[in-house]
Amino acid sequence: MYRILRAAGESHERRRQATHPAKVKPELVAHAPGQIYSWDITKLRGPQRGVWYDLSVMLDIFSRYVVGWMVSPAETGELAKEFIEAAIAAQGIDRHQLAIHADRGTSMTSKAVAQLLVDLGVARSHSRPHVSNDNPYSEANFKTLKYCPAFPGRFGSIADARSFCAVFFDHYNHVHRHAGIGLHTPASVHHGTAGEIRAQRQVTLDAAYAANPARFRHQPPTPPKLPTVAWINEPSPEALIKSA
Repeated sequence: MYRILRAAGESHERRRQATHPAKVKPELVAHAPGQIYSWDITKLRGPQRGVWYDLSVMLDIFSRYVVGWMVSPAETGELAKEFIEAAIAAQGIDRHQLAIHADRGTSMTSKAVAQLLVDLGVARSHSRPHVSNDNPYSEANFKTLKYCPAFPGRFGSIADARSFCAVFFDHYNHVHRHAGIGLHTPASVHHGTAGEIRAQRQVTLDAAYAANPARFRHQPPTPPKLPTVAWINEPSPEALIKSA
């Protein structure tokens, strides 16, 4: 019977099946700090098996500056709402200035967070399901955190986790020199001092070149360029022109 059905092209599913449209690939571009934030949540091991803490981190994709972080005993929409609200208020963000990108976790898609962003005039963006590349800045930040030599295998308490994160993110923002932003600190790019620092670097390089041109193969050196644009999934040329 099934041989006859296959020959007649009738052996497939004939019931009406629910279909879901493909998720749209997020395309976001920032030309300055305060335009696109990325946030995510990662797990931190607690003192005992089965005990975990949730670390929420929000950063500016243009400057890589961590604008807010929070260690909580659990992940909820209300905690996420408080976290986002505090981070935006601390940065003095105006309405319709900012877009926030996140994955599709329960906190990120909760009604509390969605309503908050509407009230604040902040645009929402979400990664496609099972596509980690849609949130590269947060993923890279978590890798920097967990590959830090001082990062412990477990935290003795939630207070211990908060203490470690306070030191780490202060160092990350103000001391760590990021290859993606011309070897400047995130704070320098975020607060607009990177241009002056780059000019000072050029003076130092010019003096070194004048003293020993052969060291640089007789080609005047220049410091790494400052970032001019950052994006999540490089938009089309038309979209880049429109956002500029």
